[in-house]
This record gives sequence, structure tokens and C-alpha cells, in this order.
Amino acid sequence: MSQPARSPFDLVTPAPNGLRRGYTTGSCATAAVKAALLQLLQGETVSEVNISLPDPEYYLTVPVHKVARLGEHAVRAEVIKFAGDDPDNTDGATIFAEVSVNGLGELRFIAGAGVGTVTQPGIRVPVGEPAINPTPRQMMRMAVEEVLEGALDPGFDLVIGCENGAEIAKKTFNPRLGILGGISILGTSGIVQPMSLSAWIASIEVYIRVALGERPDAIAFTPGKIGSVYAREVLHMQNKQVVQIANFVGASLDHTQLVLQEEQLPLGALWVLGHPGKIAKVLDGVWDTHSGKSGMAMGTVAAVAADCGFAPDTVQDIAKANTVENVIQILQPHPAAQAFWTEVEQRTARLMHARVPAAQRVEVRLFAMNGTAIGEAA
Repeated sequence: MSQPARSPFDLVTPAPNGLRRGYTTGSCATAAVKAALLQLLQGETVSEVNISLPDPEYYLTVPVHKVARLGEHAVRAEVIKFAGDDPDNTDGATIFAEVSVNGLGELRFIAGAGVGTVTQPGIRVPVGEPAINPTPRQMMRMAVEEVLEGALDPGFDLVIGCENGAEIAKKTFNPRLGILGGISILGTSGIVQPMSLSAWIASIEVYIRVALGERPDAIAFTPGKIGSVYAREVLHMQNKQVVQIANFVGASLDHTQLVLQEEQLPLGALWVLGHPGKIAKVLDGVWDTHSGKSGMAMGTVAAVAADCGFAPDTVQDIAKANTVENVIQILQPHPAAQAFWTEVEQRTARLMHARVPAAQRVEVRLFAMNGTAIGEAA
């Protein structure tokens, strides 16, 4: 099961903030799929599997809790979710995959017990589909290809579930997002980075000092991965100049101001790059954007739309949208959409600049979930 083209991802060495990394529900589901396929097609029962991560340089070794045949043509495999030191509602949950041949020559994703189904627009999965995000789906496709090793693909049904997932989902935003019946299978990198509030506050100055260490003209903050491509490819920043701040917008700005003052450092621009679902919360005075500590941003965005002169029915549609991603979809055909998101960017940047006045300027750029720029960068 070795993958010589990739290197193993190291989960043993702590993250720079001293905490353990973990693996996502998407990685768990992928590992369960691969373990089930190895039993189904090769009669091999494994206690761990190597799965390819979205980063083409790495694979991850994931322990397999249990593999059992459900009959001649189906196998169930289970993986226990490990979130490292990150607070995670799914930590310790049993993620399972029941895999069977469908004879259709295609891969079908099916919501098993404890995995939700999408019932409203606004996320990256169509209505009616299992709440399995695009990156985990791609990881599972790669796992199938790796087990087949070029053999004819008969097609498989992948039933992905989570024991007690319906109860776990009540602690998340899923019910409000219209994801019913259980959790979502998530992950953009396959790895859980430990980003708890106390850990991040304790380590954020280190990340920022490294970013500012060579006195660059600019650095960038990204709440997650969205915007990181723009930082590298458009702004031509080195990786160490891009600081992933998770939900801790206010603390990150305050620490930047502290370091700039202490070290008497110049900073031409602080770029803040990400999705308006988090960044626009700043307009409502929210500086810790964790879903457990703040509401969703549709009302705030609707207020800006009203200020910008959008028709009352459009403002109402925005306020009632399922997610801010859904707002992006609603406004996409509108001729003033780009100008509107640019206004959101500029208002947010002004508020952020007030917390880090030592920077010459703050620039905010907003992106949809697929990475497409929606404001000035568009």
C-alpha cells in the first residue's frame, strides 16, 4: 500500500503551536472506503490504510477500527475520528463506509445513517445529495482508483455514515443550513489543524513575527484555505507571509499592531483574504467568527445591500438566504454584484484598519467557496 510518489504526512510532530493535528471526517470516510474495497476486491483485512491527501505531495496513514463483510458483495469498514487537540464535535465519532459493486461503471455517494442530506441551496453540494463535500468526494475517487490499479471499474455504491451522527449534528449549524439527518463529511486538506482559541492566542504572535521577520512590504491573513492561492499567485507572497488566522480576526489584528509597534516595523499592506461568510461578520462587530460564538452573516450583508440601493425584495431574499454562499449565488446575475461585494470589502477593511493603524493600509478581498473572486479582485 506504499505510495512512492508521495511522502507520509507527519501527525506525530506537533503543529507550530505545540498541539496535535488530526484528520477530518473526509479522511475518515476515505480510509473506510479504501479498507472496505481492499476486503471486497482482494480479500485483505487491514488495520490501517494510506490515503492520498489533496496536497499531491502527501499521503496519510489512518488506523482502521473494524472491517466486516455484509454479504458476498458488500463490506463495511469503520474509522474512529481523531481531531488531535482541536475542539471538534465529531472527535471520537465512528465514521463508516459500506461499499458494494453496482455494476453501473460509476461511483455513487449515498448518505448512510448519521450523515445528512442537503435540502436547501447555498452550499457546495446540490440539493438532494448527501452532505459529502467536494474534496472528500475527490479523495474517495482517488482511493477507488488506487485499489483498482487500472483494472476495469465496475462501479461502486459508497454508503457513508456516522454512528450517532444525528445527535452530533444538533451541536453544529447543519439544521440551520438545511442539512438534515446527520453530520457533513468535510475537509479541504484532509488534516485538522489545531486552532482552539487559547492555543491560537498563545501562538499567534509567533506566526506573525515570522511573517514580518524579513520586513516584507505586505503580509496576508486568511481564515482558511480560501484566498491562499490569490496570496501566492497574484500577490506573489511566500508561504511564511500568509498567516492562517482561523476565526480569530480581532486577536490577529491586535497582535499585528503589537508587533509592529514593539519592533518599529513598517508594513505597507495587510491583506485579509477569504469568504464573506466569516469576514463580513466584522461589520456587525464580531471579531471571533467561530460559529459557536456568532450568528451567520446574512442579515449584516442584507443591511449593506439596503444601503447600496438594492430593491427591497432582493434585500429580503438576501436576509432570508440559507448561507452567505447562497447570497453570492443570488447576486451573481445582478449587474451591481461586484460593486456590492467591493463595498463590503471596503467597509470591512476600514474597521480592521482601526485595530491595526500601524499598517499603512488594510485590503480585504472576498472569494466564493470555489475560490472565485467576487469583489475588487474579480
